[in-house]
Amino acid sequence: MGKSVQKITDSVSLIASKDTWIEGLAIEQLVKTSELAGMFRVAGMPDLHPGRGYPIGAAFFTTNKIYPALVGNDIGCGMSLWQSTAKISKVNVDKFAKKLRDIECPLDDSWADLIEQRKIEKGIQAQGFDSAFGTIGGGNHFAEFQAVETVYCDEHLARLNLDPKKLLLLVHSGSRGLGQSILTEHISNFNHDGLNEDDSSFSEYLKAHDDAVKWAELNRELIALRFLDAIRESGDCLLDVNHNLVTEKDIAGSKGWLHRKGATPADQGYVVIPGSRGDYSYLVTAADQAKENLENSLYSLAHGAGRKWKRGDCQARLSHKFKKDDLLKTALGSRVICGNKELLYDEAPQAYKNCETIIDDLVEAGLMKVVARLRPVLTFKTNGSCGA
Repeated sequence: MGKSVQKITDSVSLIASKDTWIEGLAIEQLVKTSELAGMFRVAGMPDLHPGRGYPIGAAFFTTNKIYPALVGNDIGCGMSLWQSTAKISKVNVDKFAKKLRDIECPLDDSWADLIEQRKIEKGIQAQGFDSAFGTIGGGNHFAEFQAVETVYCDEHLARLNLDPKKLLLLVHSGSRGLGQSILTEHISNFNHDGLNEDDSSFSEYLKAHDDAVKWAELNRELIALRFLDAIRESGDCLLDVNHNLVTEKDIAGSKGWLHRKGATPADQGYVVIPGSRGDYSYLVTAADQAKENLENSLYSLAHGAGRKWKRGDCQARLSHKFKKDDLLKTALGSRVICGNKELLYDEAPQAYKNCETIIDDLVEAGLMKVVARLRPVLTFKTNGSCGA
């Protein structure tokens, strides 16, 4: 067993050192979820934190049954990393900020042909949600221009065709109202009960789920393209990885269903684990892993730094120290665009753990190695001009 792997019960693992702070309620939720019918194994990541009934930052493996409520409303949420043509040495953050002022408004008609073409190519069936394409949403979603701060492995950068002298764009978003509608329908019919493999509703949910995953992937693509277009640059997608979904998986000789709720795949090559908007993000890849390590983590990694404070508590904790304008710049010298005061406080760097501790736990667990450290340059949250 790798370091930083704690066995909470026979079926529950926590991929975190004992020095990593994790709220007790999150561990309670992890254990309680492991007691659901058909639940075979559960793994919490070092960014584990409490959710609405189920913890966020965890993976759950079931046999003969799935739990849509575990996946949640943001089906297909994930991260995409784009290499832009913008040279870091020529970046003017003030000019970028002006160009991005109205970026979250719905895409205009000039995008319609591209959207229809890409929907056909990806086989997306959902109707009625096209107006949300290219929008980030609220919560912890963002688009962030980044610069390579430190390179730990030039060979891996070359494999990705990543140019460290040019600006990167990291997009974090999901399926928006489509995913919400799918979960709402399930809850109205089945509450939080799972679906057995022989239920007709099982295949119906998976069909809608898979469509939402593809929708979320296209949404991230359109977000990236419109941001690059706004700064009059172009770019290429280096990676796109989902961290909210359910997929078939064979684990420890058992065939079943792997639910990821805020858990990044450890078996899909390169991924980015982002910090808060005032912290570094990390480009990582799979380590030379022992099979035991992968099974302990259910083939998953953290999907971010993990919250320390609940949303809604942050403004009271921070407003006596920081005015709104103070939070539009970070300790790393980056800028923040966010017109929603409550969100600005809720997503403040102080509300999150230090991402480096999350990375250290995953490396010590024998799950991955770090390729590069990425520094935020300009982070975009909702600006409130067109709604989130």
